[in-house]
Amino acid sequence: MRILMSARIKGIKKDIEKLYEAVPQLVNVFKIKEKIGEGTFSSVYLATAKLQAGCEEKMALKHLIPTSHPLRIAAELQCLTVAGGQDNVMGVKYCFRKNDHVVIVMPYLEHESFLDILNTLSFEEVREYMFNLFKALRRIHHFGIVHRDVKPSNFLYNRRLKEYALVDFGLAQGTPDTKIELLKTAQSEDQQGSCSQSNPNTALGNGVSVGVTAPKQIVQQSASKASDKRSSSLSKIQIKQGRGGKEEYVHHSVQRSVFGERNFNVYSSTYQENSNTKLVKQSKVIDVSSRKLVTKKKIISTRTVSNGVGRKAASGCPSNLTCDCYATDRVCSVCLSRCQQVAPRAGTPGFRAPEVLTKCPTQTTAIDMWSAGIVFLSLLSGRYPFYKASDDLTALAQIMTVRGSRETIQAAKTFGKSILCTQVVPAQNLRALCEKLRGTNSSCSRSQPDVPIKSVNDSALPVEIDKQCAPETLGKEIQYLKGCQEGDGASEIKATDMKGWDQVPDEAYDLLDKLLDLNPATRITAKEALLHPFFKGISL
Repeated sequence: MRILMSARIKGIKKDIEKLYEAVPQLVNVFKIKEKIGEGTFSSVYLATAKLQAGCEEKMALKHLIPTSHPLRIAAELQCLTVAGGQDNVMGVKYCFRKNDHVVIVMPYLEHESFLDILNTLSFEEVREYMFNLFKALRRIHHFGIVHRDVKPSNFLYNRRLKEYALVDFGLAQGTPDTKIELLKTAQSEDQQGSCSQSNPNTALGNGVSVGVTAPKQIVQQSASKASDKRSSSLSKIQIKQGRGGKEEYVHHSVQRSVFGERNFNVYSSTYQENSNTKLVKQSKVIDVSSRKLVTKKKIISTRTVSNGVGRKAASGCPSNLTCDCYATDRVCSVCLSRCQQVAPRAGTPGFRAPEVLTKCPTQTTAIDMWSAGIVFLSLLSGRYPFYKASDDLTALAQIMTVRGSRETIQAAKTFGKSILCTQVVPAQNLRALCEKLRGTNSSCSRSQPDVPIKSVNDSALPVEIDKQCAPETLGKEIQYLKGCQEGDGASEIKATDMKGWDQVPDEAYDLLDKLLDLNPATRITAKEALLHPFFKGISL
């Protein structure tokens, strides 16, 4: 342990020396103490600045990686200078640049780790936390800024001083009427240069449960956009954004979540779990090479016969071509020739809204409100991260187990997406779910009665789908949620230690329901959230 700590300290010292070499202007102004954060796009250091008055002030130095696109850096700076500095939005003090190295200097806010304080917060502290988060979101949304990466680690919280700060605008995008000029430019270039990295109907190995398709007109629009030439620098940014979310999540892999990580590759591996296994245990990984696929292929071929000999190719492909690889372990040339759907998907896994997961091309500030809803869900349930998935379709399946499959399918239609699901999963009662997870099962629940989770065989209504696919992923998500509700280590909290958790009002779950509205068009806004009865008594 000591050897590891020593190696880490040496590594940090080396990084600080390299930063001084890369940006020599820092030497005469700042004394860098330590590295306090590291991500895919930047590293953050704690430093003290020597002021003219003779005193020292703590600062946070964000060193952006040299390969960051200049336009993206400039847009982040403009977000900080225009919207930052008030209403819990981080501001900027200085900016230093030397060649391709950029350092943004911001005020330092000493803060607690979200995971460390999650189960010690009182209900009133949670109320204040969410209120201040909505204040920050109202501020940036007023300027037409979509943060895209709202999560606890990007909303700093000093519990003692009751100070808050929304940080990291590296993935920010602008709305059509944004007041941040550089976001307009970045958005127009992204539309020309970005391209979807995955097929919308990608199979989930041995656990396919949902599939997403786009209507004909959207596919045709995607085809015209995909034909444009890509900017090499912007394509790197898109790839890094995808990696960024995953690496950020690996960092939190030790945290207690409701849904376990699925460590399986789309084609090379699968997973198998004991139905009695508790949530905290990781899934076992089995090599596909040791599994016979004959039975699976027979089942799939039997199912496809009843639906027709082959599946017609998607719009954009010649009508005489058919596809028979759907839900199998291969991708045919017809599918490979299809135009990919173009839509931004930057963000952290577990916090992405349904419209992001289904690659909806039109994404608004509503995606930030969904992420805020996931934060609120973690606070009410005492679980963080709440969702943890290896890919977008698994993430969508996990959302269905809480919000309902039919509700998700219906909402997707409103923004032009068609979701195929093999079974019906009813929506959960949010109060009952959160109280069971937190261990505060109160007998005075004032909401609607608990809705039981049905197993695969309990599905009362069939789901009309384009083609059958294995229902194992959604079934496993249900088993996870069942096991979690029955108890996976969360004990009942003594009445003396409740801290207000035995008197959570219905307004809290009403707000949560509005934040986790599957339809982005009707999802509550930050301005509306601040006026919600849940915050009655807190002054703006």
